[in-house]
Amino acid sequence: MILPIYLYGEPVLRKVAQPIDKNYPNLSELIASMFETMHQADGIGLAAPQTGLSIRLIVIDLDRISEDKPEFKGLRKALINPQILSRDGDEEYVEEGCLSLPGIHEEVPRKSRIHITYLDEAFLPHDEVIEGYLARVIQHEYDHLEGKLFIDHISPLRRQLIKSKLVTITKGKASCHYKVK
Repeated sequence: MILPIYLYGEPVLRKVAQPIDKNYPNLSELIASMFETMHQADGIGLAAPQTGLSIRLIVIDLDRISEDKPEFKGLRKALINPQILSRDGDEEYVEEGCLSLPGIHEEVPRKSRIHITYLDEAFLPHDEVIEGYLARVIQHEYDHLEGKLFIDHISPLRRQLIKSKLVTITKGKASCHYKVK
């Protein structure tokens, strides 16, 4: 089922999300719906707060970009209750966009390596060190669980320069090819 994606200005995007357990109602269906929603919107990552749910759940599908980046062939996963334990390595500036901020793309600084723990769809624990582009994608989606957006990482000057675009989104006038709220 395609879910609406909540856009900038919706309060759920600024809340710290809560952990869930394996008894969370209809979790498998929710994960499937999040993947379907993300694919329909041409995204590679989606966090539950972007669908209006303040819970610690992320879905990522980098298989979608495997034609250009073959190392991501088959990389599709759900991360339940993820916790980034550390961030290190080089700080790299790379342009990011977000389904909750349509039409906005900015260079965002992020560390190149993270140490993360999470549960998979079967509630099996994982403890991993992840580097490069996948680390960036996870950090971006993880920010959503912490009530943050990628624009929180840009300079005040850059934020001022995109202010009119942010106002357009909050007024419900953003142009999207996907279902939004």
